[in-house]
Amino acid sequence: MGDISLEDVKNENVDLERIPVEEVFEKLKCTKEGLSTAEGEKRLQIFGPNKLEEKKESKVLKFLGFMWNPLSWVMESAAIMAIALANGGGKPPDWQDFVGIIVLLIINSTISFIEENNAGNAAAALMAGLAPKTKVLRDGKWKEEEAAILVPGDVISVKLGDIIPADARLLEGDPLKIDQSALTGESLPVTKNPGDEVFSGSTCKQGEIEAVVIATGVHTFFGKAAHLVDSTNQVGHFQKVLTAIGNFCICSIAVGMVIEILVMFAIQHRAYREGIDNLLVLLIGGIPIAMPTVLSVTMAIGSHRLSQQGAITKRMTAIEEMAGMDVLCSDKTGTLTLNKLTVDKSLIEVFVPNMDKDAVMLFAARASRVKNQDAIDACIVEMLDDPKEARAGITEVHFLPFNPVDKRTAITYIDTDGNWHRSSKGAPEQIIDLCDLKGEVRQKAHTIIDNYANRGLRSLAVGRQTVKDKDKESAGEPWEFVGLLPLFDPPRHDSAETIRRALELGVNVKMITGDQLAIGKETGRRLGMGTNMYPSLSLLGQSMDESIASIPVDELIEKADGFAGVFPEHKYEIVKRLQERNHICGMTGDGVNDAPALKRADIGIAVADATDAARSASDIVLTEPGLSVIVSAVLTSRAIFQRMKNYTIYAVSITIRIVLGFMLVALIWKFDFSPFMVLIIAILNDGTIMTISKDRVKPSPVPDSWRLKEIFATGVVLGTYMAFATVFFFWLANETVFFPKTFGVKPLKDLAEMNSALYLQVSIISQGLIFVTRSRSWSFVECPGFLLVIAFIAAQLVATLIAVYSEWDFARIKGIGWGWAGAIWLFSIVTYFPLDVLKFAIRYGLSGKAWDNMLENKTAFTTKKDYGKGEREAQWAIAQRTRHGLQPPETIFHEKSSYEELSAIAEQAKKRAEIARLRELHTLKGHVESVVKLKGLDIDTIQQHYTL
Repeated sequence: MGDISLEDVKNENVDLERIPVEEVFEKLKCTKEGLSTAEGEKRLQIFGPNKLEEKKESKVLKFLGFMWNPLSWVMESAAIMAIALANGGGKPPDWQDFVGIIVLLIINSTISFIEENNAGNAAAALMAGLAPKTKVLRDGKWKEEEAAILVPGDVISVKLGDIIPADARLLEGDPLKIDQSALTGESLPVTKNPGDEVFSGSTCKQGEIEAVVIATGVHTFFGKAAHLVDSTNQVGHFQKVLTAIGNFCICSIAVGMVIEILVMFAIQHRAYREGIDNLLVLLIGGIPIAMPTVLSVTMAIGSHRLSQQGAITKRMTAIEEMAGMDVLCSDKTGTLTLNKLTVDKSLIEVFVPNMDKDAVMLFAARASRVKNQDAIDACIVEMLDDPKEARAGITEVHFLPFNPVDKRTAITYIDTDGNWHRSSKGAPEQIIDLCDLKGEVRQKAHTIIDNYANRGLRSLAVGRQTVKDKDKESAGEPWEFVGLLPLFDPPRHDSAETIRRALELGVNVKMITGDQLAIGKETGRRLGMGTNMYPSLSLLGQSMDESIASIPVDELIEKADGFAGVFPEHKYEIVKRLQERNHICGMTGDGVNDAPALKRADIGIAVADATDAARSASDIVLTEPGLSVIVSAVLTSRAIFQRMKNYTIYAVSITIRIVLGFMLVALIWKFDFSPFMVLIIAILNDGTIMTISKDRVKPSPVPDSWRLKEIFATGVVLGTYMAFATVFFFWLANETVFFPKTFGVKPLKDLAEMNSALYLQVSIISQGLIFVTRSRSWSFVECPGFLLVIAFIAAQLVATLIAVYSEWDFARIKGIGWGWAGAIWLFSIVTYFPLDVLKFAIRYGLSGKAWDNMLENKTAFTTKKDYGKGEREAQWAIAQRTRHGLQPPETIFHEKSSYEELSAIAEQAKKRAEIARLRELHTLKGHVESVVKLKGLDIDTIQQHYTL
């Protein structure tokens, strides 16, 4: 065979996994002394850094991207119109509007770019702090370096607790215990002997050894899983909604412009330049050019807040999706659990009279190593109040380590009285045979072991012996069976509370694990998340279990509490099917086996200490252990989402009010409003609206989503009302003497003065609308954020000063004085109040709730917050009683007369109906029984292997 080049190694033309280790050094052209720094740098150029590839985006293209969207195109078209078309009638091009539009575009793009860039840099800095380190032999010396510099041929040190930084072959030394759960999802470590291959992303649980690196980065076993990740690109809900709202606004403007063109030019025969100016008013004022910026800033600030809570947001639109998340698929090992064995002391079984459970633990701890421990030794010793108790008061004579033949460990020791004893722990059958259990005692032990197994618990037996000969080679006295210990991977201390809070927030949590079904059920029981779990093969495999064959797979997945024996492709499929059922699906995970599903999910969440593959595939990376930060992130995301939804309703309303209001004024009175003043309104509005990103809002108690029907309906109704308010104001000011008579001001005879008055009225009511759209109740009851109030006051002060004092011939405005300004403010305040009433009417109209409900409960006029909740619950309880075959309430009501008795009965009925509903909704057994009954089958003839 000819010489092997490093390029051949890079292209994986050399089998470095199976050849003898000596040949590995030969193929990689290195020695056990490691590489030199110069050689390492040379190979780094060939193989690349030891990390997953990251896609980088040009900052210039990113900045220009904020000007490349449909909303910006409309504004850019308006800028072109201002200089290319608005030069008729002997007038020069409209350079003021052109410059103003370009400035507005640049301001919005710059703010968006800066905020997103800052958020991205903050996330990158936090991610960089999570970069793994490793010990590598360079220039004949051991150095701690970032794992990213490793190349094939490097010699690394692996010891207890280390994460393997690259694929490597083990050199001489004792066997290692390696935890490959990040790759396979299995909890128990595997043994790796010298010469074996260890994989990047796995963890050393016992031993210490040196290894030679054979593959790095995307060429590792770890990195090759990334092809599944790269093949799943999703279009975010946010982008779809942004496009829908933008298209609605553009279509509204287009309709208004078409009507204006037809009426002004075909019917009224208006001058060309006047018509172009009116079209510019609709284009500039109607398009919500600040929408991408406001939403980007809101999400960027929200992303920063999430990072402070321990959740790094890699994709900011994931915030919006997390707000709507209603299903969370959680990996068990290392996510819901500690990925660390422990003993459930409450279930320890003692077989020696007058011995307590602590004594059983002590005998087990004595039969455990106190140094260089395996996973079982560590969990036993850590259960003691003080780990030193394992050797306290005794002298170790001999220790028998675990081996595959004996399947137990044992210690021979001397106590303080000089007596010799032995203690042993290990596989139950080995200890049972060692102690020669017989009859009922042996049967009792097997029964307990079976009960442990049924609950997903591993059994560990403990025995003891007296050695009267005081010789470590002595057979000793007969062994005594001390007890049985249940081992399990315990839930994190905060997992149960996190799941409970998630359920309260309307997020259904499903466990997805590679472990056995019994283990998954036991974990689910301890966490209070339910035990209706299925082996994934029974749902997604070739053959389906007969007991569930009659129910569609999608329904089973939707109703189940979790799935066991899951492979990576199953996780991906489960998430996909949930999404097809219109669920916003989140997925948590920490290993490379979770990466494809993390990428497929609407919100991929990599937990603390997750592998690079999981972080790369995820949208959110947690920096704090456990899942509790997810609840905080959900609440924060819903608050952020609420701000964004408030703004979108506002944006749609403003589009309708500008287009309809100015179109009617232009067509009815042939009044030409100044495009430049609309630009001023837009700029002042943008400045105020930017502060909505820090507004004070209440997060929704249930998953929130873009209800476009509500957004468009509210926007159209509120916008139409404000447009007619503007038309009404124009009529009063232009056609009547209402204002001079009522407020003692001089009539507006001058076109420039009318422009100023109309500008101020539009500015006030437009900005005031944000207080209506941001609130669920009366706008003056829910306190807005301090910045929003200050920005509104500042903007309207500027607007008022412009209307009062400005003499801008190019904008066709003239000062109207403080008298008119005061009158316009009073008119705006009066016309503001019906906006809240309209908001309530739209909400109740869309929800189907009757107006009399609100009026009867006086919800809007009191501090009562139930919005007719009591009556609706009672009505719902009656319907549920009938549905579930309970006694009709009318029969009972005729037998009772007192109000208190009726209330008590109604409450009890409601509780029973709620239990019945939740049982069917949240337990698979209830759902199965319901479906079976509907199909007319006999429930007793159906096997229910997997339901509890």
